Amino acid sequence: MLTERPSASLKGLAGGLIRSGLIALALLPVPAWSQQQNLTAGVRENAVVANPDRPAPLSNEARADIYMARKMYREAIETYLLDKKPSPVVLNKVGIAYHQTGDLRTAERYYQKAIKAKPDYAEAINNLGTIQYAKKSYRRAVSTYKKALKYSPNSASIHSNLGTAWFARKKYQQAMECYERAMAIDPDVFEHRSTTGVLLQERSVAERAKFHYYLAKAYAKQGRQDLALLYIRKSLEEGFKDRAKYMEEAEFAQLRTLPEFELLMKLEPRVL
Repeated sequence: MLTERPSASLKGLAGGLIRSGLIALALLPVPAWSQQQNLTAGVRENAVVANPDRPAPLSNEARADIYMARKMYREAIETYLLDKKPSPVVLNKVGIAYHQTGDLRTAERYYQKAIKAKPDYAEAINNLGTIQYAKKSYRRAVSTYKKALKYSPNSASIHSNLGTAWFARKKYQQAMECYERAMAIDPDVFEHRSTTGVLLQERSVAERAKFHYYLAKAYAKQGRQDLALLYIRKSLEEGFKDRAKYMEEAEFAQLRTLPEFELLMKLEPRVL
């Protein structure tokens, strides 16, 4: 098969182009369609492909909850309030954050805002009761805790708080009944130590020795001997004077058969 060979004139033209270099080719304008094609290809290469397994970004509330867990209360408050219209739950959490900083007045204001937004919000009502308790308005605290229990009758923590308010008023029988009700709902209600969540549980008691005596009695009635012994020891270390109660009351009859109990009764623990 024959092929055409280039003519001399064409050879000369080609040589001239070669001699002038290929720079001229680089100076030629790139067609618009080619630029668009390259641009599109670049985007395709650099595009971030959505990962269905990647977790969604955290909400302001979730980020603030993390600050609360780290006890970074100021940062938590700022982050909660980034939402333009905070929900009752968020308003309550802001109240808890202020409560933890010791700013009871502002905490109370946010609890009241949460209750105004959701009148049956038992947790916020309970938290308002803890403010009243902290201010030693024990009668008001009792009333507020009772109101909270109307909306959340099976809350062990609220029953516990009501018992503590009765205890502060020296109504020990009512306090004991509330403690036993709380333990019936949640046997470990007095052992929880979490500082996060939407509901506060009151821990401060003036008469700690007597308080621990009543806890020991409640645990003994439940047959939880280890915890009963623990709180007997705590009560003695805090100066509980009426040791005869442990030797005489029926609730401690089973404990009196234990060598650990006998040892506790013989010890004279250093009062803390």
